[in-house]
Amino acid sequence: MRLIALGLVVVAAATARAQTPSEADSSNQLRAGRGFIATSTYSEADDQKLLALFEGLRVADVTDGMDAVGLQNVGLMDPEVRPVWKDSKTFRHRFIGIAVTARYVPTNRPQAGKRTTKEYDEWAGDWYDKLSSETFETILRKGSALVIDDAERADVGSIGSYNILAWKLRGMVGVVTDASARDLDEVETEGVPLYFRRPGRGIRPGRNELESLNRPIVCGGVLVMPGDVIAADGDGVVVVPRAHAEDVARYAHKIIEDDKAARRELYRKAGLPSDPSVH
Repeated sequence: MRLIALGLVVVAAATARAQTPSEADSSNQLRAGRGFIATSTYSEADDQKLLALFEGLRVADVTDGMDAVGLQNVGLMDPEVRPVWKDSKTFRHRFIGIAVTARYVPTNRPQAGKRTTKEYDEWAGDWYDKLSSETFETILRKGSALVIDDAERADVGSIGSYNILAWKLRGMVGVVTDASARDLDEVETEGVPLYFRRPGRGIRPGRNELESLNRPIVCGGVLVMPGDVIAADGDGVVVVPRAHAEDVARYAHKIIEDDKAARRELYRKAGLPSDPSVH
């Protein structure tokens, strides 16, 4: 056994010594970090064409479309990711958009500690600028759906009434996060669709850091790629891989049109007035 062990050590050492310069360069590159899933980019015109195919669809219809193309139980976020507010009259809480992704991670840096007000404000401002920024704001556009993978256990309100409205003004149609948000009363008053797990009270400084922008993330237990289609309503959130989106939308429209026709007849028999859900 000793001879075998010694032989393995000798072989390993010989292998290490035999590493070529190109292999060494490759190893150094891997140590510096590497993403293995490519991120594609799409034009705003292409996004709008795709969104037009999903107009008027519900999460239920889209889910049926996913089933029809062989993606059963794919893209369905954890049902704990739910709307902050709902409008049962005109369904303003619903949205369908194209994913822009961001990933925040819990920080392991020291907290602010006891400081003067001026020192604390400078510390917090510096954190916002350098560690936990909203760089994604510059790529939001008409039809964008911002999907944030955040520090799930941190009591942090990365999303609040000011920034979510600022994002909407850039064309964003809704936000999904697998963590928390704050200023929920004001967010509802503003009417910006927001889907989350729970309230978060604190600010980002001292709690999280921005790790990546428009890269693959996990939100609500599912993979979200930049450019995917995000559908959200009272049933929750479903993520449609872009490569399958047209086929999913095609089948989903069949589902909703059949559903509306059948329910219109039930409404007539029940003597119920028409509403937007059957138009």
